[in-house]
Amino acid sequence: MAGPNLTGTQARRRGSYGIDAPRLLPVLAALLIANLADGVISGAPWPFVGAAVILGCASLGLYASRRGKFLVWAELLDQLDLRGDEQILDIGCGRGAVLIMAAQHLTTGRAVGVDLWKRGDQSGNAPEATERNAIAEGVADRVELRTASMTALPFENGNFDLVLSSIVIHNVDHAGRDHAMQEAVRVLRPGGRLMIADLLATRQYRRCLQELGMVNVRRSRLGWRMWWTGPWLPTHLVTATKPTGH
Repeated sequence: MAGPNLTGTQARRRGSYGIDAPRLLPVLAALLIANLADGVISGAPWPFVGAAVILGCASLGLYASRRGKFLVWAELLDQLDLRGDEQILDIGCGRGAVLIMAAQHLTTGRAVGVDLWKRGDQSGNAPEATERNAIAEGVADRVELRTASMTALPFENGNFDLVLSSIVIHNVDHAGRDHAMQEAVRVLRPGGRLMIADLLATRQYRRCLQELGMVNVRRSRLGWRMWWTGPWLPTHLVTATKPTGH
């Protein structure tokens, strides 16, 4: 049985998903005000140019957080051609942006989200917020939430057909990222697929996955819709498949 085919135009959400990295907003606001004040006091044009760059970066980040990531992930999930009976894990699910879109592709399957629910990573981050979003989007019966670290997942080996993660794993240190990769591979079933979108450390993810024996390991850019701070820090996608003999 094939799962429902959701197009990118259906990425408009009924839930409330907050803003990613809200702790950066006061920093950007302070820099913007400082540049504007400097321009007014000095009469020089360059502080205003700096203010325009800061405003542009903030606008890109807000778009990526509120709209862009939904469009990109809707397309990525459509391309997977899921049957609908898969077991899916979202590492660092937050308020459920990717988790819930994945669940909308399921019929008899289940989408499990794990997070430590840190509000510095996403405004209003809490399991209750994710539960409300799952209800609003009509997938509460297909979604399960667990409080857990990405470096010590509370699941048996080979439990999932698909493991996802979006802009999360870079938050831990170098060793923690390797542990997160090891855990993601461990809980994948043979033939299972992995998709990780992140701003930093994606070359490390690729290397680690190759060392763990994953196949079809690829790293690619996701484009301007997931520019949180501009083209100098693009989001990359790392994909891989677990060999059937593992």
